[in-house]
Amino acid sequence: MPIISIIIPCYNQDQYLDECLQSVSDQTYTDWECIIVDDGSSDNSEETVKQWTDKDPRFQYCKTENKGVSAARNFGIEKAAGEWILPLDGDDKIGPKYLELASKEFHSNPDIIYSVGQYFGDKNTVFASEPFNYQSFLMENQIFCSAFFKKSDWEKVGGYDTKMKGGYEDWEFWIHLSADKNPLKVTHLNQVCFFYRIKPTSRNVDAMQKNDASLRDYIYRKHPEVFYKNLNSLKEYYHENQKLKRENQHLKNLLNSKRNLLMNRILKFFGK
Repeated sequence: MPIISIIIPCYNQDQYLDECLQSVSDQTYTDWECIIVDDGSSDNSEETVKQWTDKDPRFQYCKTENKGVSAARNFGIEKAAGEWILPLDGDDKIGPKYLELASKEFHSNPDIIYSVGQYFGDKNTVFASEPFNYQSFLMENQIFCSAFFKKSDWEKVGGYDTKMKGGYEDWEFWIHLSADKNPLKVTHLNQVCFFYRIKPTSRNVDAMQKNDASLRDYIYRKHPEVFYKNLNSLKEYYHENQKLKRENQHLKNLLNSKRNLLMNRILKFFGK
C-alpha cells in the first residue's frame, strides 16, 4: 500500500488538470497514489484524467454528484489507502520535492506538515513563509489546504465539515484537529513546495469578501472550547502586538485594523 494518498477534488477545472497532475507525476518520492474526485463536472475533466490513469495506475478517477469541495475531499480520503493524506485542488500544483521533504519528517510524528507557498497566475508572491504560531493561527489561518495529515486524524474528527461551502473549510478542519492535540505538532518546511493559482474569480477570495464574518462566527461557535482554552494567550498576543505597534512604526502594516477587529470579536463572543 502507498504511504501517501494525494486527494484531488475538481469541478470544471479541465483546463488546469494536466498541469496539476503533471506536478504529481514529477514527484521525486514515488510511494504515492493519487485519487481524483470529479465533483460533478460538466466539462472534459473525465477525458483528461483518463489519459493519466491509462499510463500510470497510481492515478485513480471517481465521479460524484456535485456536493462541494469538503464532500469531495471526504469521498476521496475514505477510499485512500495511504497513512498520510495530501489534499490538492485541481487548479493548483506542488513542487517536485514536496512529498520527499515531507516524508523525511514522518518519523517525528507531526500532526500537520506544510511548506512555504507561492501564488501564480494573476499574482506571483510568496506566502506562508513565517514559522507556525498557534495563537496567530487561531486568528487567521496560516496553513493552506495542501498540507499533510494522517488519515487516522481525519477519521477522529469526522472529516471536513460539508456545511462549509463558502470557504475556510480547511481552517475549520485544522482547528478541529487541534482540539484534541496538546499541543498541535506542526512542521513547517522552509521551502516553496506549494503553488496556489490566482484567477480573476476565486472561490476563496469570494468567501473572504462576502462570507468572512459569518464563516468565522460558525467556526467560533463550533469550537468554543478551543478559543476559550486559549483566550488568555490570545489576549496576551493581542496586547503584545499593540505594544509593538506603538514602539515600532514599521510594524504598522502587519498589525492592521482587521486583526484588531478579529480579536475584539473573539473577546466579545466570550464576554471578556
